[in-house]
Amino acid sequence: METRTVGRTLVKARITNLNDLLNVKAGTLKPEQVRSIEVEDALVDAGAKLISMPKRLIAQLGLQHFDTRPATTAVGNVPSNLYHSVRLEVHGRECVSDVAEVADTCPVLIGYIPLELMCYIVDPVSQRVIPSPEHGGQEVIELY
Repeated sequence: METRTVGRTLVKARITNLNDLLNVKAGTLKPEQVRSIEVEDALVDAGAKLISMPKRLIAQLGLQHFDTRPATTAVGNVPSNLYHSVRLEVHGRECVSDVAEVADTCPVLIGYIPLELMCYIVDPVSQRVIPSPEHGGQEVIELY
């Protein structure tokens, strides 16, 4: 389900700790122990690069920090913590992406790399996430 407000596209997303999923596959974790959250109002931001999440949600998922890099924001360049990958699901499609930390007052942001991996675009007229018409609406991996 999507919520439309002037100039903003919000989507329902499921975000799952990828390491937990891999540990289930390896037999070292039970499926019911996989950490996952549902976000009713993730903000789709085609100007952002990755998935950005508030620190409290990163902690809830138990994600592991792996680097700190400069990030360009509305207030200038600031250091941003990066965390190991999650599986992101939106409208039945999924991808894997690293996560950038944002303040707890910020919403979950879904950037252009996850959108491209799931073959979605933002329709600016309807303010909805739609399958890319470039490949007939299907998920396609471009290997060139």
